[in-house]
Amino acid sequence: WSLGGLYARQLAKMMPDRVRQVITLGSPFAAGPKSTNAWRVYEMASGRRADEEDSRFGGSLASAPPVPTTAIFSRTDGVCAWQGCREQNSSMTDSIEVESSHCGMGHHPAVVYAVADRLAQKDGEWAPFDRSGWRSLVYPDPNR
Repeated sequence: WSLGGLYARQLAKMMPDRVRQVITLGSPFAAGPKSTNAWRVYEMASGRRADEEDSRFGGSLASAPPVPTTAIFSRTDGVCAWQGCREQNSSMTDSIEVESSHCGMGHHPAVVYAVADRLAQKDGEWAPFDRSGWRSLVYPDPNR
């Protein structure tokens, strides 16, 4: 279970002028802190409660950063509940659904293509992922 996406979101909230966009892969930011078993490890290691929020570290995990943000998630994740890995719809957020395991996302061709598509957008010209044409066969509507 990786915290990279959670850290990226919080850092983007704290320093939005230094972040062009955030792309997460199977990160459970929209679920409660006890939605996975990792909360027990966190509490043991840190001595803090998992459900404590600290405004010094970007505030609520569920709120999107003030930069373009894309959440790539899978209903077949197997580690994180997919419901907690999706963005709330807004003009600067998007969710892209893929069929992948949690550990396979980093090298899954559909994920790599989606990340490349996001990164290829010019600064200041962010737009939601285009699911038309052949992409509709690979990327299901995440709001279905």
